[in-house]
Amino acid sequence: MKSPTHLFDSLLRSFEKRPSRLWLFSVGWVGLVCGIAFLWRLGSTGLVDETEPLFAEAARQMTVTGDWITPYFNNATRFDKPPLVYWFMAIAYHIIGVNEWAVRLPSALSAIALTVFGWLTLQRFAVLPQSSNEGGMSRLQPHHQRWLAAWIGAVLMAFNLQTILWARTGVSDMLLSGCIGTAMLAFFWGYTEPTDSPAKPRWYLACYVLLALAVLTKGPIGVVLPGLAIALFLLYVGQFRAVLRELRLWQGALIFLGLTLPWYILVTLANGDAFIDSFFGYHNFQRFTRAVNNHTAPWFFYFGVVLVGFAPWSLYLPSAIARLRFWRPALWRNQPRTAHLSVFALSWFVAVFGFFTIAETKLPSYVLPLIPAAAMLVAVLWSEEVERSRLSRGVWISSLFSVGFLAILAVVIAISPRWLSGDPAMPNFPEIVQQSGILTGGAVIVAIAALLQLVALLLRQGRWGWLIHTVAIGVFILFTAMPFMTLIDAQRQLPLRQLAATALQQQQPTEQLIMVGFPKPSLVFYTQLPITYVVHTEDLAPWLRRPFRFRRNAPTSVMVLGLPRKLQELNLKPGEFTTLQRSGAYELIRVKQPLE
Repeated sequence: MKSPTHLFDSLLRSFEKRPSRLWLFSVGWVGLVCGIAFLWRLGSTGLVDETEPLFAEAARQMTVTGDWITPYFNNATRFDKPPLVYWFMAIAYHIIGVNEWAVRLPSALSAIALTVFGWLTLQRFAVLPQSSNEGGMSRLQPHHQRWLAAWIGAVLMAFNLQTILWARTGVSDMLLSGCIGTAMLAFFWGYTEPTDSPAKPRWYLACYVLLALAVLTKGPIGVVLPGLAIALFLLYVGQFRAVLRELRLWQGALIFLGLTLPWYILVTLANGDAFIDSFFGYHNFQRFTRAVNNHTAPWFFYFGVVLVGFAPWSLYLPSAIARLRFWRPALWRNQPRTAHLSVFALSWFVAVFGFFTIAETKLPSYVLPLIPAAAMLVAVLWSEEVERSRLSRGVWISSLFSVGFLAILAVVIAISPRWLSGDPAMPNFPEIVQQSGILTGGAVIVAIAALLQLVALLLRQGRWGWLIHTVAIGVFILFTAMPFMTLIDAQRQLPLRQLAATALQQQQPTEQLIMVGFPKPSLVFYTQLPITYVVHTEDLAPWLRRPFRFRRNAPTSVMVLGLPRKLQELNLKPGEFTTLQRSGAYELIRVKQPLE
């Protein structure tokens, strides 16, 4: 049996005779990975309460009002995020219509752009210095190893929970990660160009543009994170002063400020202190200095987030990092710039991880921008391991942990239906999931992956572990994750969409729509109407009994939507309301106005 080295070398040598086939194969590979991870059934489920509809509706409001400066949701300003994600969604609305595809397309395209740029970067730069490679350089030719690292890296960037989740959600997180990630990679391409190359300043200027887009996506964090990562990297490799002279800071600052300042000035002029206090005070400064909305966690929170969110590849991160021998900066300072990709990725990873570990407010999505760096680190590791007759000790141990992790995950998935209760919108969901067998099938997929990897380790074929993970994740996405999300949508979100359609059909002139109980923002998007949200039923009952004798064209009824138990708390008499529709756990009624 031929060794993996010979197999890959033979494959690549055959491609070298016809380079177009090599690129065609690579593009097809990356396209397949991105298609499965980001585009397959992207718009097949409705918007997920509670955050996604806020972005979708704010973008739709821009297309309706023509105000592309101040974001609005449900007739109120929304200063949580800058406008770039709203602008992209609004453009998508004009092109493909107001639908779920358009809402999620900016996130999906951001993930695709980041994956493709990461793949190209690995293909060009993914080789470790010889003295940092445990056991010596790979017997694969260096340019062959780079191709292998690029193929593996594309998988790692796309096939992980964090990226798949946020690339399929219409919020700003994936767009921010895409802007930051591509800005970092553009900087690295400029950094590696020869001093007299005309491409060098162009890459740096592209970095400034992408940083500006990041700031228009989520505020100052869009430049703070890359700035910290780049500074840490340059200090480590002893290139700080040299690169400062190359960066054309004044020209870059003009580009950056020219792209970012206009919107910040215009929105401040339009809204004054309301914008400054909300956006800069609450959503930026306070989120870093104290926990907002009860989003607090211990200092080690992100260790668990990265472990789960980047699984199973996260189990190889310690080996990938140790392989760099980062405690020997002289090793890296003696290497050419083109050999610095791995330590650049490590600086990127450490800067993002450290920043959000220090921050008081903690959310799993915050560390999404470090995933591309982690993927490059592990991709370089695996490209080195594939040629070995035996795995290195660190990777063998990581692989063994991976087997155990997958085995535990299979058990967790199999018994998870019993933990899915508690959502009042899906009271029968555990039984429905159990009957569907979707999670049972998912547990089988993961268990088979664990078994195959264990067999590979026992047969000393552990170098194929990355391929086992790749196939398992792809199959899991297609046959478990997507059907499971469809099942959730049918139970949790579809009833609200049906009731929204009924409300639009049944609405009478001047009739108001009220939702009582926990507010669901998707109702605003799907009705395209202002919704009055009342959390506590006792606050609604007195309002329904207010007389409107002094108002011209006073409504004679209102529509109220909520869980039946919430509607029962209104203590309505049979003649005071009419049931319009029941769907799922919700009920829509028309209430006589005013009540006696």
